[in-house]
Amino acid sequence: MAGISNKADELVYLDVSIGKKPAQRITIELFSSIAPRSCKNFRLLCTGENPHGFSYRNTIFHRIIPSFMCQGGDFENHDGTGGQSVYGRTFDDENFTLTHDVPGLLSLANAGPNTNGSQFFITLVPCPWLDGKHTVFGKVLDGPSMEVVRRMEACGSQDGAVGVAGGVKVVACGELSPAEGQDAGVGATRGEGVDLEEEAKRRLAARKI
Repeated sequence: MAGISNKADELVYLDVSIGKKPAQRITIELFSSIAPRSCKNFRLLCTGENPHGFSYRNTIFHRIIPSFMCQGGDFENHDGTGGQSVYGRTFDDENFTLTHDVPGLLSLANAGPNTNGSQFFITLVPCPWLDGKHTVFGKVLDGPSMEVVRRMEACGSQDGAVGVAGGVKVVACGELSPAEGQDAGVGATRGEGVDLEEEAKRRLAARKI
């Protein structure tokens, strides 16, 4: 695929508490070779390393609809009406290269074309009706991370209200090193000697990301 660099995609994490239970980690691979601007925005909101000090820490997943998605990222109003990007209030749609074809995809929430801010959602099922409208830029790792997402899903409702006392909250977030990524189960695609461009081509063709 033209334009894909050989830079390894990045890993970030959200430590999420459900109700009064201890926080559990969701590890996410960011597709920085496909949507670098969207990934940078998310990564800097995870680390807090941006000029504004914006962060996902202490935010909530304010909208969870079973068999659809979990939405969060509103660090201003915590209800889906606020938030902004590290580039300004909003930034333009980067691309629609990847489709919403599997559970666990990370995609930008918006209020229409070119209105991306800090809000995001994680798919719980394939959502083809969102293709061409929202930028997919990452994926929750399979295994324990996706199991946490499924536990979050169980707290949702058809109107999106989160039905657990204490809510679903991001208590910590940040970026993981490549070594930590190996521990998180990323596997050989992040190891030395792997042609990342060819791997991205393969994964995109197979629509497994």
